[in-house]
Amino acid sequence: MGLREEKKQATRTAIADAALGLFLEQGFDRVTVADVARVARVSVNTVFNYFPTKEDLFFDRQEQVVQRLPAAIRDRADGESAVAALRRAFLAELDREEATLGLDPGMAGFWRVVEESAALQARLRQMRDRTEAAIADTLRAQTGVDDAMPPIAAAMIAAVDSALHAAIRRRLLAGEDPDAVRAQVRAAARVAFDALERGLGTYATKGAT
Repeated sequence: MGLREEKKQATRTAIADAALGLFLEQGFDRVTVADVARVARVSVNTVFNYFPTKEDLFFDRQEQVVQRLPAAIRDRADGESAVAALRRAFLAELDREEATLGLDPGMAGFWRVVEESAALQARLRQMRDRTEAAIADTLRAQTGVDDAMPPIAAAMIAAVDSALHAAIRRRLLAGEDPDAVRAQVRAAARVAFDALERGLGTYATKGAT
């Protein structure tokens, strides 16, 4: 990364951090883009150059979230099915405390802001829909087959992932200890991926003919 890109990334991070602090303190709907620009010490136009909408300011890692499941499918090992790869990737995320899972002790406040904003809930649903579409596109590309299966498998996979994330949010908002939530979600993930494997079997196994 060159100096110019480093400066742009630093500006983006500073804007996102300023926005999150305001959102956590005041709630999403009560904060304006002008408020964020003032705290970040940049112009409103600069904010919009990095974040086209206010929702983008809140979910500043949304592209990473949308692409995490397609990436896990693309990176599966030889002889590994799509579901097996996704199981392995999700459990690895739990082990390394992946930030986008939202299991950090301070994330309860983040999820509370989401619960209080219809706009953020709508964006969360949109991200889920985009994730499902990206999974379907990846399965088509990886299998070389454009039939009914990619969107069906994508819907099943996205539903499981969404349910596991919803369990994390629900338990953290209920005040449960993050370590206990992690253990409970790990057990739920095993059950969920077992069910997926019974349904999808060896679908999209890499190297299969």
